[in-house]
Amino acid sequence: MQAEIALDIAGMTVNKNMIPDDPRSPIDPSGIRLGTPALTTRGMKEKDMRQIAQWINVALRHADNAKELGRIQREVAALTATFPLYQDIRYL
Repeated sequence: MQAEIALDIAGMTVNKNMIPDDPRSPIDPSGIRLGTPALTTRGMKEKDMRQIAQWINVALRHADNAKELGRIQREVAALTATFPLYQDIRYL
């Protein structure tokens, strides 16, 4: 839950998910799920995934640091702005 909240504040949406042989209940699982297909559909590549992994690492290490999470959120917003969800489609 703490990871999910910290990453949400940092601008990265994840959800709780069970991992293989998870001793915890499905209501409070040990893992998080990353929606990488949503990122690749937007056109993100390996270098973008490496950057996102770095942000996740920093956000989880500084989950109680609002300033650091805010900095990451601004950087995440800048990256995602270059990969819009919806592109302007013009018909010929």
